Amino acid sequence: MGPAPKPNARRRNATVPMVELPATGWDGPLPAWPLLPDVVLSTRRDTAQRKADDLELSLQEPELSARQRAALTRKLDGAREEATILAAQITAQERVEAEVWTELWRLPQAQEWDRQRWVREVAQYVRWKARAEQGDLDAAREARQLGDRLGLTPLAMLRLRWRVAEDESAERPRKRRAATSGRRPDDPRATLHVVE
Repeated sequence: MGPAPKPNARRRNATVPMVELPATGWDGPLPAWPLLPDVVLSTRRDTAQRKADDLELSLQEPELSARQRAALTRKLDGAREEATILAAQITAQERVEAEVWTELWRLPQAQEWDRQRWVREVAQYVRWKARAEQGDLDAAREARQLGDRLGLTPLAMLRLRWRVAEDESAERPRKRRAATSGRRPDDPRATLHVVE
């Protein structure tokens, strides 16, 4: 029979119930992007552009030797190239951020992000993810950690006690398959007999 149950055992050993997330994803409104433009990339681009403008003004001076003019021209070309690359990088990052932002807010986890007001945290993940897609390994590491905190992996969902509800439309074919899982008439094993 065993000892009598302790009166406080249920309270002390209570398990946190799983939160059911919608299988079809979140259908709420897409939140506005909460972060400012990437300050680091914008500042680097503006600095490169200012450097190019200053070098262009320096090339206007009449008393430059041919050697000085050639050196300034090379520096000017490098500064222009850097500014162009950074502008393209900013454009690509903004495009990726918009795509990932839209994709994430259609996931089932978005229901809990909205309920817990994690909009800025999701935006930070999107920013790190966009940088990671451009080849930044430190950003990839940070994106992976934030993804775990946001429940984007199965283990992270388990830790957060989140579970995606069973999709009723996916359940019907499974039942149909179970009903017809017996051998089909065209199955060659149907003609085999046990010989004793």
